Amino acid sequence: MTIVLADDHPVVRRGLRALLDAEQDFRLVGETGDGLEAVALVERLKPDVAVLDLMMPGLNGMEVARQVRQRSPGTRVIILSMHANEAYVLEALRNGASGYVLKDSSAGDLVRAVREVVAGRGYLSAPLSERAIDTYVRKVEETALDVYETLTTREREVLHLAAEGRTNAEIADRLFISPRTVEVHRGNLMRKLGLQTQTDLIRYALQKGILPIE
Repeated sequence: MTIVLADDHPVVRRGLRALLDAEQDFRLVGETGDGLEAVALVERLKPDVAVLDLMMPGLNGMEVARQVRQRSPGTRVIILSMHANEAYVLEALRNGASGYVLKDSSAGDLVRAVREVVAGRGYLSAPLSERAIDTYVRKVEETALDVYETLTTREREVLHLAAEGRTNAEIADRLFISPRTVEVHRGNLMRKLGLQTQTDLIRYALQKGILPIE
């Protein structure tokens, strides 16, 4: 089975690569430390599984998962995270992830997760799986629409990059669009989210989990 790996910490990524390469039927076909690059890799390579760190520059793992669901529906997504709280799990499932693996779990946990999601089943790390996956899925279905869901894909990309403090010109370079187009998207997303300033945008990104809370 083919796998794309995305984690922005080179040492962690090297360890994960060694773990996955040790399985004879696993084949790592691409890796990156950037969320935007992860989307492009998955779209081009169409792997069986994408293993995504929750927090990455460019786009976080949640948004990458959402775009993977649109661009490569046959790819199953596993989110790697340090966060065991329910809100993150629900958000991952809402964005199309099939698995959620905690970074402090055992080495075999990720291997099991890959095998489970390829088989068409969901997988949560042990502390989470004590609560049935069906319960999480039901909560996802019952949760009211988040205004974030009203943003277009491009507006989300601009939001993530703007939250990192990038200028319109820098965002334009990353997304291969004009600074003027970035300005339009930024204005639209600020209006939809009810934000007025860059400080408001940063605060929203922290609350939404787009930026890590140190």
